[in-house]
Amino acid sequence: MLSKRSQTLGESLTLAITALANDLKAKGEDVLSFSAGEPDFDTPQIIKEAAIKAIEQGCGKYTAVAGLPSVLEAVQFKLKNDNGLSYETSEIITNVGAKHSLFECIQCLVEEGDEVIIPVPFWVSYPEMVKYSGAKPIFVYTDEKNGFKMTADELKNAITSKTKILMLNSPSNPVGSVYTKDELKALAKVLEGTNIIVLSDEMYEKLCYDDFKFHAFASVSEDALKRTVTINGLSKCAAMPGWRFGYMASKNKELNAAVKRLQGQSTSNICSITQHAATAALLGKANEDVEKMRIEFQKRRDKACELLSKIDTISFYKPEGAFYLFINISKLQKDSMKFCQQLLEQKKVAVVPGVGFGMDGYFRFSYATSMDNIIKGIERISDFIQNYKA
Repeated sequence: MLSKRSQTLGESLTLAITALANDLKAKGEDVLSFSAGEPDFDTPQIIKEAAIKAIEQGCGKYTAVAGLPSVLEAVQFKLKNDNGLSYETSEIITNVGAKHSLFECIQCLVEEGDEVIIPVPFWVSYPEMVKYSGAKPIFVYTDEKNGFKMTADELKNAITSKTKILMLNSPSNPVGSVYTKDELKALAKVLEGTNIIVLSDEMYEKLCYDDFKFHAFASVSEDALKRTVTINGLSKCAAMPGWRFGYMASKNKELNAAVKRLQGQSTSNICSITQHAATAALLGKANEDVEKMRIEFQKRRDKACELLSKIDTISFYKPEGAFYLFINISKLQKDSMKFCQQLLEQKKVAVVPGVGFGMDGYFRFSYATSMDNIIKGIERISDFIQNYKA
């Protein structure tokens, strides 16, 4: 017999579609996959060398639950240098990827019946984590014309006496939109005088385009700093998805202590070798490699937008960050799962149905793949749409 809470969890559509595409490739099918939420670039050499050095020096022992002093100091440096945020090392905890950071915070903050505000579209794991905790996701449906960014009024209207957490994601997955500083200030103003905690997922912060500047939510006001858990990692910006390095920083001493207890009784410390590798990235030693990736992602975004804009029956918001396009197919098909299954079966193109992100009639297209694949894939999508019959 399984526990009731374990049965609340749905499978991650992004992981499921990626696995299906990989299975088809293994069988010799000519599949082009645009489903993965990870960079196609290799981890920068200087990060690899830091890991190799740690292995050779015998650094494979347990560490403190929150992390090695050196990695906590590196996170502290990164937050101050990049975001203007001042945290003590005691206010920082390293986790098994930012997903782990989010999961632990939600489990430690909410009770049965509490409410968590989640703007739609959302990253697929947000509502699943909330439901697993016993709390209730409160969905705020945003507007494509506004880049799917939640407004201050929309946030205000969603708040009740049961609201415990606001989930915020900028640059966002699946849209790639980035909140401006003024937009963040407006949201922060609404929260003043409440006890609502903001979990600010900033995983894609270094992947912003067209000179668009990223702003950490905690940086917009003193009140925002006190109520925000800044969550980040190196999977996207440093091409380290499989290394599983995430971190959280918070001024909330009670929350930090609770997360350390939970982590201490579950995973304990994260991989010690990963901590040494992450330190190199956090101190900026791979910044040149990160910038090369960012420039290439922008080129791919521009090419994908150019090609997709020629297809009359779809629309999309040109993203300021991340490496996704969220494409509106509602004029063709409201059922995104059906559309994506047909696309995979008929044209061997794998994309992720919008329903997994809370918004049917869309699909997510990841341009974290080669330019050749992008061009060939969009050619197939265009041909599929031109001959599409619902």
